[in-house]
Amino acid sequence: MTLFFSQLPFVAGAFSLLLAGVSLYRKTPSIATWFFFSGMITLGIDSVLIGNALRATELSQILRWMTASVIVKCFVPAIWLGFSLTYSRSGYRARLSRWSIGLALVSVLPAALALVFRDQLITLTPPTAEDNVWRLQFGPMANLLNVILVAALALILMNLEQTFRSAVGTMRWRIKYVVLALLLVLGARLYVGSQAILFSAPNLALWSVESGALLIGCMFLTLAYARTGWTEIDVHPSTAILRSSITILLVGGYLFIVGILALVVRLFGGAELFQLQAFVLLLGMAGLAVLLLSDRARQAIRQFVARHFKKAQHDSVRIWTLFSRSLARVSEQDRLCSVSAKLISETFDVLSVALWLVDEETGRLAMAVSTSRAAEMPRRGNADPTLSGDVVSGAQAESSPFDLEERREPWAEELRQLNPTVFPNGGHRWCVPMHSGTRIVGLVVLADRINGASYTVEELELLKCIAAQITSVLLTIRLADEVAHARELEAFRTMSAFFVHDLKNAAAALTLMLKNLPVHFDDPAFRRDALRGIGNTAQRIDDLIARLSAIRDRPDSVRVDTDLNQVVTATLASVNGMREDVEVLSDLHPVPTILADREQIQSVVTNLLLNARDALVSGGRIRVCTEHRGDRVVLSVVDNGCGMSPAFVRDSLFRPFQSTKKKGLGIGLFQSRAIVLAHGGGVHVESEVGKGTSFQASFPIDAGQS
Repeated sequence: MTLFFSQLPFVAGAFSLLLAGVSLYRKTPSIATWFFFSGMITLGIDSVLIGNALRATELSQILRWMTASVIVKCFVPAIWLGFSLTYSRSGYRARLSRWSIGLALVSVLPAALALVFRDQLITLTPPTAEDNVWRLQFGPMANLLNVILVAALALILMNLEQTFRSAVGTMRWRIKYVVLALLLVLGARLYVGSQAILFSAPNLALWSVESGALLIGCMFLTLAYARTGWTEIDVHPSTAILRSSITILLVGGYLFIVGILALVVRLFGGAELFQLQAFVLLLGMAGLAVLLLSDRARQAIRQFVARHFKKAQHDSVRIWTLFSRSLARVSEQDRLCSVSAKLISETFDVLSVALWLVDEETGRLAMAVSTSRAAEMPRRGNADPTLSGDVVSGAQAESSPFDLEERREPWAEELRQLNPTVFPNGGHRWCVPMHSGTRIVGLVVLADRINGASYTVEELELLKCIAAQITSVLLTIRLADEVAHARELEAFRTMSAFFVHDLKNAAAALTLMLKNLPVHFDDPAFRRDALRGIGNTAQRIDDLIARLSAIRDRPDSVRVDTDLNQVVTATLASVNGMREDVEVLSDLHPVPTILADREQIQSVVTNLLLNARDALVSGGRIRVCTEHRGDRVVLSVVDNGCGMSPAFVRDSLFRPFQSTKKKGLGIGLFQSRAIVLAHGGGVHVESEVGKGTSFQASFPIDAGQS
């Protein structure tokens, strides 16, 4: 057994180097492939160095090989962190850009420390009076390196978990063993690194655990290559997954494993059997992980529970509640399709779920979403797959889910060709029509069910109800889009009416001037008036275009910490003095900064001040105030002008093209309110006819100061 474990690091290292070479046989290696290649090379070299240290007979040789191993270990986290950010990730370039600083630190800092302080990483402690044993001890720099490496390994495991949990259906099946292998290999290194931090001393027995984990991981990678060839997929991980990550629990759980190993060592033969016990424990953990991640095992457990412990096959109330809550939060058609496909896949143990929707313009069925890998879906040229009108007509007559394999019509064959199966034992493909009255709006095609299990009557009825629910939400989303489009057209018509009206007035003035021009052309005074009139008309057109262009401006920009008092002071300096008969008072209290776009907030303040000025008669007064209320910063602009009626404030104040000013278009307050709301704030208005108006705009303070 001792001979076996002395050779194990060399076997694992050779296996790792072999897999590194195999990974480059792909025609066009991706960036994730190059990370994988470099990572496996590094792991293989590290394992060989550990093997040499185990075989060394002199302390100086052990020290030399272990120091070299520590230096190589410093390159492992950077490479695998890059792999975890790019493997099966859609839009990985932007993610790499966001992680550029972290990647640079993990790449440069450990390697620099290890190379500069190479002679201080591991030291020999001379014998004490109690025993005559030389001991290996980590130096201060090695302890710091272990902390950095353990933190980096935890980040890598979290990213791999994020990728796996974001995959669904056959996509998860394709990457399962790759992720599992890396979780095992890197998790063992995290465990060993944690032990090094606790005891500040290298332990060759523990380091050999890394080689054992590498060997088991290489076995899983070989299985993954035999199944899918390490095929990558495209997933869009959500940051919400990190907030519920189990990686943190696993990193903390190593303390429990330490206790188990210590107990085993004490009861069964002492430290000389530690390597065997650790290797067996790793195998057991890997087997348990395979069992927990196995779709077949999970289905068998659910079937056993359903057969022996409950009457109904499905908890229909729970499933219906889950679908209702999930779909209620969806407001876009694409999102509805992806959420529905994922829920159906997880509920019925179906790996391939495709959702087709009828294109209202062409009358053909177009692919909306599929849990199968998109690259394997048949394509017609460069266009997304579509189904002909014959399929729509054929499915129109179906009111319930039907077995697609039993249909022999030409339209059914077309449907089968564009919905291929991945597994030969995945059972029959089923199709669920989505009806709205007598009109069909889409189809749900289910394939590759785990173990090829047949659908029960209960499941078919539940599928029919789910399809009806999806159809209802789909029609609601489309109706909402139509209503929004109708409102946009109405706003465009209203805007056009104002625009045409002002242009008509400008054209009338120019027409009158042209009529009088031949008669009074020789009059210098008339020419001066004509030029002045042309200039005024051009300015009116420019002002009109500027106001109308403001509608297109959306308050979407980069926001920074902003002092509202500074914005108000700058705005007052730019508008004060435009009317000498108006008094402007400022009462600015110290307030926290807000996260905002300075120019947009300044436009809001400017608009409120100009509106207040226009509402005043001679001798009026404007009071500007800022204050801190709880978690908000409040700006108040109060005037003693003409005021507004409650009905106008309630129904028309913030609607575009509604204004009490003769020359106003009612766009300024509409835009200002949109800016405030986009910053997470709110607007409150109090007004009374003949007494004045008070505008209050509140903004949330910067979260970093709360």
